[in-house]
Amino acid sequence: MFIGALLAFPILYGLSMSLMSDALIASYPPKIIPVMPNLDNYYKVFETVPILRFVINSLLVSVAVMLMQVLTSSLAAYGFVFFNFKYKKLLFMGVLATMMIPSEATLISNYLNVTALKMLNSYPGLILPFAASAMGVFMMRQSYLTTPKELKEAATVDGCGDLRFYATILMPISMPAVGALAIFTFINTWNQYMWPLLITNSTDMRTVQIGISMLQFADGLSYGIIMAGFVVILVPSIAIFVLGQRRMVGGLTAGAVKG
Repeated sequence: MFIGALLAFPILYGLSMSLMSDALIASYPPKIIPVMPNLDNYYKVFETVPILRFVINSLLVSVAVMLMQVLTSSLAAYGFVFFNFKYKKLLFMGVLATMMIPSEATLISNYLNVTALKMLNSYPGLILPFAASAMGVFMMRQSYLTTPKELKEAATVDGCGDLRFYATILMPISMPAVGALAIFTFINTWNQYMWPLLITNSTDMRTVQIGISMLQFADGLSYGIIMAGFVVILVPSIAIFVLGQRRMVGGLTAGAVKG
């Protein structure tokens, strides 16, 4: 309880600052709770930058990446678990090995590919480089390993093909892992900074993490406005995490005792 309150304190203090005037924020000793809370800073945020446009861009990109990673990861994991082919374990080790490559190492190559495909400053450029995930394949494979082999054998005897088994039987019983992967991917994509900064050059395509930095120059160093902007962009990710926290924990522990 104490540790949770300690971790939540910066967010709660930022929320408190967003409801204060600049004079109250600069007062000494510092005020933790606003004396006369008001929403002026939030009005100024929406007047200063197109924050709704940034939020919409981030939502579109995050949801698209989330759906694509769930699809590609679940299909790849299905192949690694239910198909038998040569060098299967070696290929899976190769997939896992890519997790050790830092994202900064692939930044330039991804940028060159996106430039060659003429996808700079576009939604495909923001989405496609993150359509697959080695971490997602690992999570879904661990979940599938807990599925009894007899279930697949019985479905095959009844004439159920691989795609039908995957869509109507396997995915519904793997929803904890799917939910965990979806939440993890959404939050990671929502918080991206370097890639959107690199490939977007117009206000209409900015995501929240890039667009919110405009508040630091639009009205000097008004910490109340900056905090209000951060609260606005934190709401979707916190809401997703709170709503899916239980499913995320269940999905991360799925297959923990079976490898």
